[in-house]
Amino acid sequence: MQLKQVIIVHKAGDPMSKRWAEKCAQELEQLGCRVLLGPSGPKDNPYPVFLASVTQSIDLAIVLGGDGTALSAARNLAADRIPILAVNVGGHLGFLTESPDDFDSETVWDRLLGDRFAVQRRMMLQASVHEGNRTNLEPISDRYLALNEMCIKPASADRMITSILEMEIDGAVVDQYQGDGLIVATPTGSTCYTLAASGPIIHPGMDAIAITPICPLSLSSRAIIIPPGSVVSIWALADPDLSTKLWMDGVLATSMWPGQRVDIRMAECDAEFIILRKDYSYYQTLREKLQWAGARIQYGNHYRN
Repeated sequence: MQLKQVIIVHKAGDPMSKRWAEKCAQELEQLGCRVLLGPSGPKDNPYPVFLASVTQSIDLAIVLGGDGTALSAARNLAADRIPILAVNVGGHLGFLTESPDDFDSETVWDRLLGDRFAVQRRMMLQASVHEGNRTNLEPISDRYLALNEMCIKPASADRMITSILEMEIDGAVVDQYQGDGLIVATPTGSTCYTLAASGPIIHPGMDAIAITPICPLSLSSRAIIIPPGSVVSIWALADPDLSTKLWMDGVLATSMWPGQRVDIRMAECDAEFIILRKDYSYYQTLREKLQWAGARIQYGNHYRN
C-alpha cells in the first residue's frame, strides 16, 4: 500500500479521538504523506469535501471513533474503493473497529507500507425510491448506501405510529406487515438493529439479505434470509400522515409518499476494512461484544488440544 494521500477522520466532539487524529496526521506528514483531517458526526460529514478537493487517488482512510463513525465512512467511501482502517477511539461496542491496543503507531505505518495486513470486504445495500409498480425502474431519488441495514419505518414527533407495509421479492408478493417497520440488513448489520429485533446472526463472509419485521402485530411474521441477487420492493400503505421514512444505518435517507416504493438490493460496491489483528476471529468478536456466557455452570473442555 502507498501512503501518499490519506484521510483521517475523528469522532466529532470527542477530545481523545481528536488527539489521536492529530498525532497520526503529524506522523504521516513526516513520511511525506498529504493528510486530509476532519470530524465526523451527526452534524459533520467531511467526505464530500475531501473527495471533491483531491486530484489524485486516496490510499487510505483512518477512522477514529466507534461503529457509527465507521458506518459513515463506509457509506461515503465504498463507491471509490478506499480502504478503511477503523480504530475504536471514543466508541462503545466496536464491532467494526480495531482495538486501540492493536494500533501501535510506531509500527502500523511500516506494516501498511509493507502490505502486512488483511482486507475484509463486506457486502453493502443500495436503495432507491420509485413511483408505483415494479415495472417502473427509473428512480426518483438518489442512490442510498448502507453497510448495516435499510429500514422502512415511520417517524413522528408527537406519537408512535403503526406502519402497514407490503413487500415483494423479485416481483412476488410476500406479505403485508403491520407494526413498527421492516429492517432489510446485510450480514454485517445482522448483529445490530436486526439482532435487537430478534433477527438471525449471519457471518459477514457471506452474501445474503435478512428481512426482519420490527414488533409485528402478527405471530406469523418472521424474519427471512434471501439470496444477495434478490430485489426487495416495499410500499407504505395506509399512511395518511405521510410519516414513512427510509433510513440507512440509522440515518434518515428520504421520505416516502403514497404510491411510491423503495427497491433494495445488494450494492455494486463493497466496504473494505483493514484488519491488523493477527489472531482475528469473528466468533471471538461475537463472544466478547455480545457477552455470551454459555451455560450457567461452566464445564472445562479437556478434549480440546
